[in-house]
Amino acid sequence: MTTFATNSNVDDMSIGTDGQIVKKVRDYKSQRLFFVDDFIAIANYKAVSKALERLVEDRVLIRVANGIYARYKEDPVLGVMLPTTEQIARAIAKRDKARIIPTGAYALNALGLSTQIPLNVVYLTDGTARKIKVGNRTIQFKKTTPKNLAAKGKISSLVIQALKTIGIDKVTEGERRKILELLRREKTTDLEHDIRLAPEWIRKMMKEALTNTKK
Repeated sequence: MTTFATNSNVDDMSIGTDGQIVKKVRDYKSQRLFFVDDFIAIANYKAVSKALERLVEDRVLIRVANGIYARYKEDPVLGVMLPTTEQIARAIAKRDKARIIPTGAYALNALGLSTQIPLNVVYLTDGTARKIKVGNRTIQFKKTTPKNLAAKGKISSLVIQALKTIGIDKVTEGERRKILELLRREKTTDLEHDIRLAPEWIRKMMKEALTNTKK
């Protein structure tokens, strides 16, 4: 069971920067990740940053990375629970109003083609290129062309990136069967759209899945 810990000293703060931040965190019950910019209406950047660090000391928040914080959650067995790589990346993308798509080993893992959970995850983005250190993990955002982010289907977009990682003529029969099975679950209209965005050798596999889907 996880908990959102609070400190009695913090609870007594009905005014002040710390108290206002705590109130805002509690108001956004469905939101776990927060950025310094989320609280700039309360005080200036320096004051908010100092308040957030105090709340980290009070175990109200966890400092995930530079300028990124999360609600404090602790499991009795596993200890302090950090947000997942996906949660952090999606939160950054939402804040920046940017599109992202996972690549490489992470795309393979997301599709179940690999059991390896990479510590260094790379996303393609139309937002700002950056690298974020989260504990022993690294999340990197690489700037790319709009075409690489134009795929509509969640499965087909991952398949394109995963197959690019594996490489032409290196896909095993087992991987091929798994990919076809996954692509058949994709929404037909999305698959039809995304076929046009894939390299020719990947397009052939997507067309095969589409043909079988229409039968």
